[in-house]
Amino acid sequence: MATTTANKQPQLKLSSTQTATVIHQTPTTSKSQATSASSKAWLHFVAGGIGGMVGAVVTSPLDVMRTRLQSSIYTSKTKNIQPFVRPKILLLKPFIDIGKLMKYVYRTEGANALFKGLGPNLIGVVPARAINFFTYGNGKRLLIDWNGGDETSLVHLAAAITAGLTTSTVTNPIWLVKTRMQLQTSSSNSNSPVKYKSSLDCLKKVIREEGIKGLYRGLTASYLGVTESTIQWVSYEFFKSKLAERRVRRGITGDQNPYWGMGMIDNFFAAGTSKFLAACVSYPHEVLRTRLRQLPEEGGVKYKGLIHCFKTILKEEGFWAFYGGITAHMMRVVPNAAIMFFCYEVILHYGGVNNSNTKKH
Repeated sequence: MATTTANKQPQLKLSSTQTATVIHQTPTTSKSQATSASSKAWLHFVAGGIGGMVGAVVTSPLDVMRTRLQSSIYTSKTKNIQPFVRPKILLLKPFIDIGKLMKYVYRTEGANALFKGLGPNLIGVVPARAINFFTYGNGKRLLIDWNGGDETSLVHLAAAITAGLTTSTVTNPIWLVKTRMQLQTSSSNSNSPVKYKSSLDCLKKVIREEGIKGLYRGLTASYLGVTESTIQWVSYEFFKSKLAERRVRRGITGDQNPYWGMGMIDNFFAAGTSKFLAACVSYPHEVLRTRLRQLPEEGGVKYKGLIHCFKTILKEEGFWAFYGGITAHMMRVVPNAAIMFFCYEVILHYGGVNNSNTKKH
């Protein structure tokens, strides 16, 4: 009798929503949920691909600006061609520079130039995001099971690292083609002819001229980028958990307000914030990766490896060169991440995949 009473007392103090959560955590229900989540593992793949595609299309022009601002080839060409203004408010200068650069590209190369590389970008984004979200979502589920049902920061960390390494290895050739396509100019005033007629032509020429190994230029820098995706995933899970706790404290449940109850608005802001923090910490690897993937110059390949690239940039251009194009990068990746994670969470929610029934610490 004493045991029975002890088991009932906590339930008497719980609200209907909290009681439902406790019921969901019984062994029988947990097994059925695990089976359901396992049978819908593919949904992470679909949700990640769709989210990545939507974000990439919306932010494509900013992606082109970011790539060109990171490249030594393009910045040297535009330095004397397009003088940027000096605004009274210095903080606005990067935004004005991006606007001026976008206007310059539009005037000299046409509107299509703002979406250069979108084809291979979409071909890369859809599988890359699909693989990343699939590996992370299902890897997290397996790690939680191995960890006795406890969802901890270490689980998020391990799942994020695994997803990042897998995604970088599989999709590097696609990103190399995208970078090469974005860096070549098509202006009638340009003295240098267009080398690649299409993404397929670029792929063929890279293999013919540089070998299969050429498709994996910048892979080491991409592995450094795993740091960014790891920070993003871990911080996203942290913010999402804290915002969920805040909703519970305020009594905002799914019955009262479906959108707040689902937490989708909170997830939107959590994704944008986590991406901003991750990008601030790991942005230099973006510049290194772009330089390693860019078109070989007349004297041949300028950067012979990651360490050589780092030393050369530091010697010739200084420390701040590692943050070239960061404003355009932030203007693209923050809304891109917010859109992508929002789509991902919405699809998982309506697809019946619920990850909220594990014990979080």
